[in-house]
Amino acid sequence: MVVAIRGAITVTTNTKSEILTATQEMIQALMDQNQLQETDLISLFFTTTADLNAAFPAEAARQCGLSATPLMCATEIPVPNSLPKCIRVLAHCNSNLTKNSIRHIYLRDAVALRTDLIKG
Repeated sequence: MVVAIRGAITVTTNTKSEILTATQEMIQALMDQNQLQETDLISLFFTTTADLNAAFPAEAARQCGLSATPLMCATEIPVPNSLPKCIRVLAHCNSNLTKNSIRHIYLRDAVALRTDLIKG
């Protein structure tokens, strides 16, 4: 079955190293908490807020070893008063997880985006 898993993380500065490190942390948490391997992944779609342009999050995914997974990056729409310096991901994957058992990943200040999805 194909499922979609969301994730988001924030950074404090617009630097390549911080964007790559944070994206790797988010990907690793998403994979670990949902018991995924690269062979389960169909695609990863990343967005960043307009204030982050020092690196592509997809570069971090490649550094994590996701060499066979299609990746895409885009910029979030600039909604007034939205969470700044945020990297988001939508992962499509093959999994036996039900919608209720999926662990969506919201880290750092991004926990404020979807407190209803955070599982202890």
